[in-house]
Amino acid sequence: MTQTTGWLSVIPPLLAIFLAIRTKQVYISLFLGIWAGWTILANWNPISGLNLALEACITVFKDPDNTKVIIFSAMIGALIAYTQRSGGVDGFIADITRKGIVRGRKSAQFLTWILAFVVFVESSINILVRASFARPLFDKLRISREKLAYICDSTSAPICVLIPFNAWGAYVLGLLDSQNIPQPMRVFAEGVPLNFYAISAILFVLFIILTDKDFGPMKEAERRVREEGKLLRDGAEPLVSEDVVMLASKPNIPKRSVNMIVPVLTMVAMMPVGLLITGHGSIEQGSGSTAVFWAVLAAIAVGAVMYRWQKIMTTSELTDLFLKGVGGLIPMAILMMLAFALGNTCKALGTGPYVAGLTKGWMHARYVPAVIFIVGAFIAFATGTSWGTFAIMIPIAIPMATIIGANLPLTLGAVLGGGVFGDHCSPISDTTIISSMASATDHIDHVRTQLPYALVSGAIALVLYLAAGFLF
Repeated sequence: MTQTTGWLSVIPPLLAIFLAIRTKQVYISLFLGIWAGWTILANWNPISGLNLALEACITVFKDPDNTKVIIFSAMIGALIAYTQRSGGVDGFIADITRKGIVRGRKSAQFLTWILAFVVFVESSINILVRASFARPLFDKLRISREKLAYICDSTSAPICVLIPFNAWGAYVLGLLDSQNIPQPMRVFAEGVPLNFYAISAILFVLFIILTDKDFGPMKEAERRVREEGKLLRDGAEPLVSEDVVMLASKPNIPKRSVNMIVPVLTMVAMMPVGLLITGHGSIEQGSGSTAVFWAVLAAIAVGAVMYRWQKIMTTSELTDLFLKGVGGLIPMAILMMLAFALGNTCKALGTGPYVAGLTKGWMHARYVPAVIFIVGAFIAFATGTSWGTFAIMIPIAIPMATIIGANLPLTLGAVLGGGVFGDHCSPISDTTIISSMASATDHIDHVRTQLPYALVSGAIALVLYLAAGFLF
């Protein structure tokens, strides 16, 4: 149901934003926003509103596509656990190191950059795998820990958000589908080259690596390592936590990179196959949620068969590890459920059409992408989560773009780019924290050294969004 609630329709998303900024508790903030929305629809009866809010969360699972995306995201945790415990990740790292590809500072940094495109399944594992491989090399070659954290952080989420065939893509496709966007896969694909921040951040990291033109606090960090041999500044406190380190390989087993490569390639290959099957020969017409669901199941099954055949793990061990891996990503699944529920709440309130109606009289369609990018960046910076930002912004930005006449893929690119930009600048971002931990560097030092680089990429993206608004 959709009701005309006027200015009241903006209360739920604004409340979610305010509480998330103030409390840093994104989950609670999203639910309170949902509760507020249904309380409004229940004629301000908070008890009825609470009941409807809980029902809205449960109703998310009535949509098969939503359910598949949520389950997919949780099962990614099982795939990550499998590839780590089987020795696949350790073997992959050992193989790269043994081949002697790295010969100096530049090649070490470049290989770390390249590997971001290889391990694109999920941003956290992307960071952990590369940092585990690169940190000993960087230390040996006198490259600062801050530089390692920057390279890992600024290429993980930007690459993951550009690929529809992973957890990030499935999440965004689910949010688009909840807005009744026809052919969400096509909109996503067309928005990939328009995600200017993600592309700018990736290329700017490459520019810094190839030119060795550091500036700001990073320049001082690099000077300290080269001239004084200090990997960390005096007084620095490396951020290391047992909760974020990679799952150790099973003792006394061979470390084979094939145990990571084959399951990951299986998942990648199965995604377009799933789209072709569900789209009856057309990838654009295919079901993204079904494709990613099939893909992760196939990857887990292939991995399980491989590890059982190699006698690395028993069936009981595989089952326990599956449950452990899924459990590790339950928080992500809960966030997705709340995101879908908030989107449905905003749809019922008519938030998007109302905001679009307010801006239609004074905001030209050409300015929408730039404004969306700035607002998304602010929310992500303040809350420390790009996914939470997507949940808040997509239900508002997509209807606004549709009504005002702004380019839909460009607007989506601005939402995704703004969320990742703000996330990169935020000291409370999960990927920023994981990058500090995996690189064993002082967290504030990582934030200080990365911020100027992120701001440059953000400025480039903003200019491009302003220009694209006039061209598209």
